[in-house]
Amino acid sequence: MSISFTRLDPTGEDHDALIEFMTRNEFPFHVRARPSVEDVEGKISEGAYRNEDNDSFWIDHGQLGRIGFFRLEDLSEDSPVFDLRLDTPFRGRGLGSPILHEATKYVFSAMPSINRFEGQTREDNTAMRMTFVRCGWLKEAHYREGWPVEGGSPLASVAYSIIRRDWETGRTTTFVWNDLAV
Repeated sequence: MSISFTRLDPTGEDHDALIEFMTRNEFPFHVRARPSVEDVEGKISEGAYRNEDNDSFWIDHGQLGRIGFFRLEDLSEDSPVFDLRLDTPFRGRGLGSPILHEATKYVFSAMPSINRFEGQTREDNTAMRMTFVRCGWLKEAHYREGWPVEGGSPLASVAYSIIRRDWETGRTTTFVWNDLAV
């Protein structure tokens, strides 16, 4: 299963396709599940899809074609994070793991100064949480009521990361959660 990333131009040739993708899909595990045209236009204007801190890509599959969107955030920091959105017809097909593997490979290969790559999701997004674990990422935080939910009570935000050494060796190093004697 071949996955590749095609860098997108949010203010140029990919502008309309980005708006169409973001507004035709519902993203139930994102803070804004149904972004409006105005929401996406605003983010484009702010540079949220491409500037010194952000970069965006289409996700392409060798047989299925264009299947989603991937954005790197916090690129000016030591530990970038990502936003992954699959087109509705391609969800539930086991594509998350190969996409995350390719994204991790991209970050550690293209950015030699980066030692840590991070992602967060809602506590109820079990598919993504399992994807993190299958890809060698480690749960590092559980922020109680840290994820706003439109029209509902906040849920926990769960943070995972992978460090370069773990990616290079294929072994996930762990730590002791309860390291204080109380």
